[in-house]
Amino acid sequence: MAKGKDKKSLLKIKIGDQVKEVSYEELALSNNLATEALVAILVEKGIIDPEEYLKKMQNVRKERYRDESEF
Repeated sequence: MAKGKDKKSLLKIKIGDQVKEVSYEELALSNNLATEALVAILVEKGIIDPEEYLKKMQNVRKERYRDESEF
């Protein structure tokens, strides 16, 4: 994002009397951090195998995201 430009508000969160505007970038970062933490906990507890997780991510990426040449 360029300096001096206001971030575009995606949503507003009200906690008590305070309202916080959340940008798309903030929401994406928050989701990414939460996912990383959850995966780390699952790996540490031996609930998921890191290699199996990476293979699954690759499969999902192939299934959900088209190659630019398909456009």
